[in-house]
Amino acid sequence: MSKPTSRSALYRLIEAGQLAHQAVLVPLVEKGLEPGDDAVLFVLGRTGTTEDELSRELGLPAEALESRLSRLVERNVVTRQAVGPELLPGYALTDRGARIRTGLIEHWAQLEEALLGELKPKQRKKLNTVLKRFAELLRF
Repeated sequence: MSKPTSRSALYRLIEAGQLAHQAVLVPLVEKGLEPGDDAVLFVLGRTGTTEDELSRELGLPAEALESRLSRLVERNVVTRQAVGPELLPGYALTDRGARIRTGLIEHWAQLEEALLGELKPKQRKKLNTVLKRFAELLRF
């Protein structure tokens, strides 16, 4: 069994995870957004949706989502509009929101390439499998 040192793989994984998390947040903070807003942008980027559907998909209580959506509407990232064939009240991205979402996706891809760029496709797949298995082992 290895000791908890800065040379252990687990230590490096934790360090990389913390730094990657901070790096993912950079474009959000630059746009005046908060952690978690990106999840809303990604869901709404697929299609407009009702608040109830958005709440279920994100796993957020309606009250928490309502304040987040109000803030995003104020920042001209999200707009209220009728969605679906029944024209139910819902939300969609504004043009600004769509641009921010695209920037977040590009930033994510750059970080992913920084992580996996040296690996061959089989090695990338193996690393993904190992990390997924490890995460499953840690879930309670």
